[in-house]
Amino acid sequence: MSYIGRFAPSPTGPLHFGSLLAALASFLDARAHQGEWLLRIEDLDPPREQAGVKDQFPDILEAFGLYWDGELSFQSERLDHYQDALQQLISQHHAYYCNCSRKQIIERCDNIVYDRHCLNNPPKDQQGCAVRVKSMDSLISFRDMIQGPMAYNLNSTGDFVVFRRDGLFAYQLAVVVDDYLQGITHVVRGSDLLDETARQIHLQQLLGYPTPSYAHIPVATNAQGQKLSKQTFAKALNLADPEQELLKALQFLNLQPPKDLSCKSRHEILNWAIEEWDINKLPKTMGIALGDN
Repeated sequence: MSYIGRFAPSPTGPLHFGSLLAALASFLDARAHQGEWLLRIEDLDPPREQAGVKDQFPDILEAFGLYWDGELSFQSERLDHYQDALQQLISQHHAYYCNCSRKQIIERCDNIVYDRHCLNNPPKDQQGCAVRVKSMDSLISFRDMIQGPMAYNLNSTGDFVVFRRDGLFAYQLAVVVDDYLQGITHVVRGSDLLDETARQIHLQQLLGYPTPSYAHIPVATNAQGQKLSKQTFAKALNLADPEQELLKALQFLNLQPPKDLSCKSRHEILNWAIEEWDINKLPKTMGIALGDN
């Protein structure tokens, strides 16, 4: 089976060091397997988008020598496909309409696990409703290529939303449909998404899609243990010296670049990294503070 990987950033803020780690790890894994590496912009939530950010992503990746295969794609171009998948889930009785507000759920459900109120009491009017997928009382098990064997009982988190009350498709549905349409075979991404994987595998099974191989790298955290993100005021990537940023990222990924790489070009650095890439060398931890490596 040919290898197809991807990097799929959301335009909620500028790319930062944590973004570079995810992009670099997925790029190196794809190239080390002589595979394809795709770039997909997950622009599915306009209210959270930062103006102009997604237009910068391609130029930033190219500044680091991370060139993707094929055409740049956008989630906003696939709404019809998401709608088709949503209708399939509803028609096969895997999903149902829900008009409960967050406040109502919190008031009724002490542990915030949805109580299936709308499954047992279907809304008379579907306008303005969310759509929830039924969780099953069974284990979803998979082997993460970095973190090891994983098992989740989806009933512990309850039926989850795949279409929001504000009329937007939820990330869980969109990413599953995208990966299927693009033929993604390997997903290398941050460990902050590890707990979402079981729900995505559940959707793949319901929709009849194959399940990719998953690998979740440690995320970079600040001194307080918070993941680098727009919310934690992560600094935008330094484009003035991409070589040093790449070397810093490789050290974080436990590749240990030799000293003589510090005077090499970004392409030479990446070629060395592709040759040395071994996903088994990555730390089996969820996060690493930037000052710890």
